[in-house]
Formats: sequence, C-alpha cells, structure tokens
Amino acid sequence: MAKKKAETLKVMMTGSYIGCTEKQKANLRGLGLKKRETVRELEDTPAVRGMIEKVKHLVAIVD
Repeated sequence: MAKKKAETLKVMMTGSYIGCTEKQKANLRGLGLKKRETVRELEDTPAVRGMIEKVKHLVAIVD
C-alpha cells in the first residue's frame, strides 16, 4: 500500500533576529531558519502553522 504524501510549506526568513524576543528566536530556530533569505520546506502541521504565526512578521510562505 502506498503512503500518502504529506503536504509541505516552503518558508523563507525575510527579517533578522535583531530586536526579536527570545521566544521569537526560539521559534525561528525551531523552524530551521538561521539567516535571512534562507528557505526551508516543512510539513504542514498545526504545530508548524502556530510557530509561523508567532513570527509572521519575519517569515514568508513561498510557493
């Protein structure tokens, strides 16, 4: 039986760590974003969506 392919999101960091709170920095690190303009492909789960929502001013969802 074939497994169903999981939905993914491409997230790009558009802002910098400067001026962020420690919680926001932790969310960016949790998403795997370390530098500006880096792109990561992540699973589309409620946990990832919540992390993106907390730092929405620093990231963008790329198609």
